Amino acid sequence: MPLVRPLIYLVVVGLILVGCKTKKGIEPKPEDHIISFKFVQLNDVYEIAPLSGGAFGGMARVAHMVDSIRMVEPNTYLFMAGDFLNPSLLGTLKYKGERIRGRQMVEVMNAMNFELVTFGNHEFDIGAEPLQDRLNESAFYWTSANVFQQTETGPRSYNMIKDGDSIPVPETYVIHMEDTDGTKADIGLFGVTIPSNPQDYVYYADMFVEANTAVVGLQMQAVDAIVGLTHITIAQDKQLARNHPEIVHIMGGHEHYNMDVPVGNTRITKADANAKTLYVHTFSLDTKSGFVTVQSELLDVDASISEKPAVKAVVDKWEAILLNEIKTVVANPAEQVYFADPPLDGRDLPSRSTQTNLGDLITASMAASFDEPTSLALVNGGSIRIDDQLSGPVVALDIFRVLPFGGGVLKVKMNGALLKRTLNYGKASAGSGAYLQRHGLSKDQNNNWLANGAIIDDTTIYTVAISDFLLRGLDIPFLKAGAQGLEEVIQPKPEEAAIDIRKAIIQYLKTQ
Repeated sequence: MPLVRPLIYLVVVGLILVGCKTKKGIEPKPEDHIISFKFVQLNDVYEIAPLSGGAFGGMARVAHMVDSIRMVEPNTYLFMAGDFLNPSLLGTLKYKGERIRGRQMVEVMNAMNFELVTFGNHEFDIGAEPLQDRLNESAFYWTSANVFQQTETGPRSYNMIKDGDSIPVPETYVIHMEDTDGTKADIGLFGVTIPSNPQDYVYYADMFVEANTAVVGLQMQAVDAIVGLTHITIAQDKQLARNHPEIVHIMGGHEHYNMDVPVGNTRITKADANAKTLYVHTFSLDTKSGFVTVQSELLDVDASISEKPAVKAVVDKWEAILLNEIKTVVANPAEQVYFADPPLDGRDLPSRSTQTNLGDLITASMAASFDEPTSLALVNGGSIRIDDQLSGPVVALDIFRVLPFGGGVLKVKMNGALLKRTLNYGKASAGSGAYLQRHGLSKDQNNNWLANGAIIDDTTIYTVAISDFLLRGLDIPFLKAGAQGLEEVIQPKPEEAAIDIRKAIIQYLKTQ
């Protein structure tokens, strides 16, 4: 576990290092061929405001921290290692007639003076046109060595349209920097993205082949150091580091918890999702020998950190839009409704492949959401959109982040044959959104499906709470109105918590 020190530590140490400034009338030091600079790393950030009632995160806090670091070291650059346009609760809402779809994040990041980002797999959730809009709105740069836009004539680079000009997203990116004594350096970066989100408008080239091309290209440009900005699994990052020991550091994303992993002379770092932490990497480069050292500090982003007013103003604007919408369902979005210890797992892969503790709570809430509760419940794992873990205080707003699309809970009566067919389909769909989180339904050692511990009988009628989405036949094609074996569909009463699945969960959690 990397050492976590408060921001004041870095600032004080930095001030000590630069405390002896050149006095007026004294000649500046000659160039010493040594240059220091700082890279600040974020990854997998979906929310712009502090979370869990203000306990952690918040991009205005990050902005304040980065500004404090820049006061000490002017050569400080801010990076995002993918996954920031989606998923988010705000992104699902409409503003001025259009879905927001990451617009709020780009606006905040522009105010924070980000230097460079790479694509994460979730960037491609929002659709081709919204993604192009977000590229055009970005005041920061994008880079990718293996992600291209799929067109009718084949793959081509993504482009940013600025003032009528089309600027290609480059496969590599070089930062030219100079320190106070005149030492200059060129730092080369490249990005690669995991091909885990296939879309007809995206072409993924082989990440390792393209990374090799990028590294060779940067070497041909005679850069002083090469750094990776990746959104791939840690196993893939390790392979990348083994393939290219000349990479001095890899700032990675995709996993949602912090790590600092050495592979030879290369270190791979990832911060915690949603800006719970950030990494500050201090590089010292000898431009004569090419020797580089990197010291990495993982810093907490919590309520002890001040907020940068200019960024907070942007955050507050979007939060007001969000809260107005949420208050149509619950009166107090900031109310703590639960304490998650251990964390509730809402990450995509577990939600779509195995029964999770968050899935347990959601389906138990659904079963209890009627005046006459049921003992069985089902929800598709793909409806869980947070792709994160809820830890510690859980507020009502967090539940909206888990299930941003909302919808009601239905009470359906179906025969055992249809129930088993539905369960089998969900089980066979592991890895996709059609995988089912369950309550009161399980399998025995002989592979029989059980309802409340008893083997499901084909002709018996079972009452099951399901999400209204699940009955549209979108994830499970045969589960829809008129399906054979579907006997009755009971809509929730306006006064029942089942009228909105998020309200049902909040009400249930308050009893736990």
